[in-house]
Amino acid sequence: MNNCCEEKPKMCKKHKHFGHGGSGDAIYGFGVIGAMFYFLQGAGTLTAIITGIVKAIFWPALVVLKVLQLLAI
Repeated sequence: MNNCCEEKPKMCKKHKHFGHGGSGDAIYGFGVIGAMFYFLQGAGTLTAIITGIVKAIFWPALVVLKVLQLLAI
């Protein structure tokens, strides 16, 4: 048997993983886009825009934090 990884380890593509996140990444992406629309619809200043973008990216972590606080875990 000829194994490409033993002969040419730099050229072996057998064990490389490319981000196959499945549908969870798409759902998260749609959530971020929707959250950006929500948080940016009334933003008039640069500070409000930056705050809206940050909130849109980190809202899932804040939701999980609040749920855990409510469950007292």
